[in-house]
Formats: sequence, C-alpha cells, structure tokens
Amino acid sequence: MAEPTRHHDESDHEEFLDPDEVDEEQVLEEDGDMMEEDEDENGEEAQEYDAEGNPVDDEMVELQDDSVQGFFTHKEPVYDVALHPIHQNIAVSGGGDDKSYLWRLYDGEQLYEFGGHTDSVTQVAFSVDGTYVASGSMDGKVRVWKSETGEFVCELEGPDEVVWINWHPKGNIILAGATDSSVWMWAVPSGAFMNVFNGHSGPVTSGMFTPDGKKIVTVSEDASLIVWDPKTAAAVHRITSDDARFHSDVVTCLAVNKDSTLAMTGSADGTAKLINIHSGTILGSFENHTDAVETVGFSDHLNLAATGSLDGRLNIWD
Repeated sequence: MAEPTRHHDESDHEEFLDPDEVDEEQVLEEDGDMMEEDEDENGEEAQEYDAEGNPVDDEMVELQDDSVQGFFTHKEPVYDVALHPIHQNIAVSGGGDDKSYLWRLYDGEQLYEFGGHTDSVTQVAFSVDGTYVASGSMDGKVRVWKSETGEFVCELEGPDEVVWINWHPKGNIILAGATDSSVWMWAVPSGAFMNVFNGHSGPVTSGMFTPDGKKIVTVSEDASLIVWDPKTAAAVHRITSDDARFHSDVVTCLAVNKDSTLAMTGSADGTAKLINIHSGTILGSFENHTDAVETVGFSDHLNLAATGSLDGRLNIWD
C-alpha cells in the first residue's frame, strides 16, 4: 500500500534572521549591483559633512598661513610690491583701488597712503638709494613721492597705460613702458621730460636700464627686443621674429646680467633666448618648457640663469 502523500506546511521551515546578527545592510541598485559607498539611493554622490554639520567641498584645499605679517588696507587686488633698497623693513604696494601704500614689515603699520591715480596702480618702485618711491598706473601717469616724509614730488605724463617702471641704477631718472608701444624717460625731482623711445609695434611688456646705466633694453608683445642709447633714443640693436632664431610669439619678460653684457628673454612660445647686448647677437636658446615662459633671471654670484613657466616648472641653466 502506497504511503500517503504528505503536505508540507511552509511554517515548518520558515527561517528567522536575528537582527543582532546583521553585520551591514547592503542597498542594491535596480540591476542587482551593489551601490557605491559614496552614492545615495538616486545613484548620485552622497554629500559629506564635517563635524559641525557643514558640507565638505572635496576640491577645497586648506592652506596654512605661515606669514609673519600682513597688510590688509588695500580694498582691491594688489598688483605689485617693492622693498626699500636700504631699509629692508619698509615696503610699498600698489593695487586695483588706485592707491599705493608705504608700510612697515615687522608690525604691518601703514606709514603713508599715496593717491592721485584714477585707475589701478600696477607698478611701484624705489629709486636706487630709496629717496624716492614711484607708482605707475593704468591711467597713464607716474607719480613720485619722498619715501621718508611721504611728500608728493611730481607727476609724470605722456604714455598710455603704464605697464612697468624702472629707475636708473645710478641716478634719479625713471623709465616707463606703455601699452601704446612707447617708452618714456623723465628726470626726478623736476619731472622734466628727457626722451621717448619709439620702435616697437605692440605693448612694451618689460624694460630696464642695464646695471652700468649706459643702455636701455626693452621687449614687446610684437616679439621684438631693442637695445637703446638713453641719450639719443636711437635703437642700437633690434631683434625681431623675422630672425628665425628669435621668438615667434609675445616676449613676456626680460633680465640683464650684472655685467651689462647679456640679456635673457622669455616668451609665450615657451622658449628663452640669450642675447649679447653689445653685438645684438643671439647666443643661445633654452627650450625645455612646454608653456609660456613668464619670468627669467640671472644669478649675481654664479654662472647660472633661471626660467619660470606656466608649465609649473622652474629651470636652472648653466
């Protein structure tokens, strides 16, 4: 006789899960895959919060303030700062608030406020002995004060927007380059106009007297370098992009060695060039950067030069 069929009650085999045995709850996406830990139920990245309940921005980087002093009077971006050549605890700054300030480094105290400009102050510089301090502005003016007393000395006019200013290394003569492709020279404290140098066809990006004071070297957005005679305003040497060995793009920066024999230029083409100032010949090309060269310099004590680029590298050359 056949054994009768047995009907199983589902309750006989029901399994119960003890909540205390749950190690971790896993949330599955619709396709059955596990969700990433940093995603919410909508598949979006979950917002993280700090201990105070504030949202955490993954792209924010905390920068430690290691400064020993600060000066916070400017109300707009600061475009230039210079140190007094004799008293290294004195600095001057210029900014987008159309003002410059003379201040003391060790305690941040403001000594003088210099006004009078109607546009951003982009350049500030002390004379060689620190007697005078000058500011150059996008309003096309250069204003000069006595650094010791804050007394206004003179206002120098002529160019368009001032790109840079530079003092003569041995006297109270100031040079300024402008966006209108001109370079101007005046005497201080009289403010007398001395010369204007015309020869570039684009904004003059950098310029200076040679350390011996006998020549002027300027570079421009037109990819040219000119060596000038300060007395006659004549171009002694001119190098342009017509020379395949020179820059093919904007010349951004310039340096002259302490012996007044060599100039180095940097360019948006990613190269730097070495030029003999006396002969006007190109001596070498430095081509290890992958982006614009924005700063160049010579060592005063070693036979070395440096180039800094937007590619994030600072290269030292022998």
